[in-house]
This record gives sequence, C-alpha cells and structure tokens, in this order.
Amino acid sequence: MIAEVVEAGGIVETLAKLAEPWAKVFAHSKAVSAGVTYLHLVPLITAGGIAYATDRATLRVMKSGIDQRSAHLRQLADIHRVVLIGLVISFVSGILLFLSDVGTFLGSVYIWIKLGLVFLLLANGFTMTRTEKALNGSGKDAALWDRMRMLAVLSMLLWLATALAGVVLKEFA
Repeated sequence: MIAEVVEAGGIVETLAKLAEPWAKVFAHSKAVSAGVTYLHLVPLITAGGIAYATDRATLRVMKSGIDQRSAHLRQLADIHRVVLIGLVISFVSGILLFLSDVGTFLGSVYIWIKLGLVFLLLANGFTMTRTEKALNGSGKDAALWDRMRMLAVLSMLLWLATALAGVVLKEFA
C-alpha cells in the first residue's frame, strides 16, 4: 500500500490532498486561522509559564529544609496535570496548523527540530514526574534532589528552545 502511495505521487502529495479541505477552510477564514493559532499559543504560554515558574520554585526549594521540599513535591502533581493539559491542546492545534500547509511544513527541517524539542520536553517531564514520585517516598535522597535540580534547569531551557523553534518555524518554513 505504501509503495502504491509513493508511486501515485508520494506521501507528501497524498497527505496534502487529504488535508486539502481543511487547508482551504484555514486559508479562507481568518476566524478559523486566528482561533487555531490562539488555541496553539495560549496553552503553550500558560503551560510553559506555569512550568517555568514551578521549575524556578524547584530550584529555590533546593536550599530549604525537608518540610518545604515535601510541601513543594505535593504541589507538583497538580501543576504537572495543568501543564500536560496545555501540551495536549497545543499538540492538537499544532496538528491542525500542520495540516493547513502540509507541503511547506513537512519539508521544513524546523518542524522536525520543534517536534524533537517537544519530545525532549515530554521525556523530561516524564522523568521529572518519576523522580517526584521517588522523592515522595523518601524526600531526603540527595541524589534524587540533584536530579530534580538538573531536570528543572533542563525544563526551563527546553521551554525556551521550543518557543524559539516555533518562532523560527513560523518565519522560515
């Protein structure tokens, strides 16, 4: 089946043809275009802002006692739920943005860089969540707190890099 798609015009052309009705709606309706872009950016700003502030709080609490660290760990689960919801909304709207111009985006190296950064952000979040759970069990493990510090710094860098990749993608795709 894949060979037939490639022979019939290629995967990019086939995907573009399948997305053509959506691409037309997106291109001819400023309300749809603005709405999808809004649904892509606002959750990223919100989730990224919350994550960034929480990462800073994680770095600050590293100098605190076990009671403050334990209280911080209890807050992290609720915060990560909000961040994950924001990422899901942005991911779905990102697919809609991608489908608005498949040929341009699929051929752009910048989309792959951005998707790679999003993957790293999710992997970092997964690792951070696992580390939080391990810390909830002991709370006193210095090695786990060192890992949390590294993950918080990495999270902050990845949020900034992902935002930059999105801007570059928009301008150069």
